[in-house]
Amino acid sequence: SLWRMAAAEGKLIAIMGDEDTVTGFLLAGIGHRTADKSNFLVVKSDTPVPQIEHAFQDFTNRDDIGIVLINQHVANTIRHLLKDYTKTIPTVLEMPSKDSPYDPQQDYIMQRVSAMLNVET
Repeated sequence: SLWRMAAAEGKLIAIMGDEDTVTGFLLAGIGHRTADKSNFLVVKSDTPVPQIEHAFQDFTNRDDIGIVLINQHVANTIRHLLKDYTKTIPTVLEMPSKDSPYDPQQDYIMQRVSAMLNVET
């Protein structure tokens, strides 16, 4: 699985999402912070889009991150970056939050899989 692969290579899992989602993952042990960086971003309603964009670009260009988890409602704010993202590692996975259900039609990975398989979502 992706989790085992990331762990086996010593790579971190980054998380971008609402406070409840990020807190849950931090309590599960994925948090990592140094003096100058961390592997998580709590996105609130007043978080500026450039800050979200910067965090996404930072996480996806770091060698120590293997997976980026992002709440789908947060992903929607930076959809333009996700559509242009082509790297396999780190893998970017969208997930629901407690206030926003998951919509596979908005998930860029599901759109790519459907296009490859020529299937309607």
